[in-house]
Amino acid sequence: MICAMVLGGGKSERMGTQKLLLPWAQKTVIEQVVDQLLASRIDQVLVVTGQDHDRLQAVLSSYPVAVAYNDRYEHGMLSSVRCGLTALPEGCQAVMVALGDQPSLTSRTVNQLLDHFRTHGKIVVPVHQGKRGHPLIFSSVYIPSIQTQFDQMGLRGLLQTREQDILEVSVESADILWDLDTPEDYQRHREAPPG
Repeated sequence: MICAMVLGGGKSERMGTQKLLLPWAQKTVIEQVVDQLLASRIDQVLVVTGQDHDRLQAVLSSYPVAVAYNDRYEHGMLSSVRCGLTALPEGCQAVMVALGDQPSLTSRTVNQLLDHFRTHGKIVVPVHQGKRGHPLIFSSVYIPSIQTQFDQMGLRGLLQTREQDILEVSVESADILWDLDTPEDYQRHREAPPG
């Protein structure tokens, strides 16, 4: 079983408002991300929230996803990753880490990465024109080290210490490289066609 963990615990400080609840394709940003994951061959989806947990949980209440609240969200992304890893269901053999503010993610890209992971089985990272992006997938064998190491580096620490275990998967779309941090990001990417 491969589970997707959507990171939605950020404070959206640069955006000035909760970016995951901004409109996107007749829904919200977080719904767009969840829709694409549910349309893929991912087995289960978990959304990790932080600030605005109640509002996000309400928006997601009609979706077949689990929601975990990270009460340490002010400590950064790694705290949300660790919260999510603790909340994953038993039997989860691998984890896809997706960004809640990456509404350009498509089920096609997710499935492409899943196909490569099922062959490779360690760490899979999407790459566009030599640059690594999200989402990434890693085997559950790395969970103990993520829970106890890399405090200053987050998941970059895993990638740096396990470089030999990484399979880079070339994807056509540059969308794996961006997320929504500022109002300018939001306007630019809303106006741009996918891909």
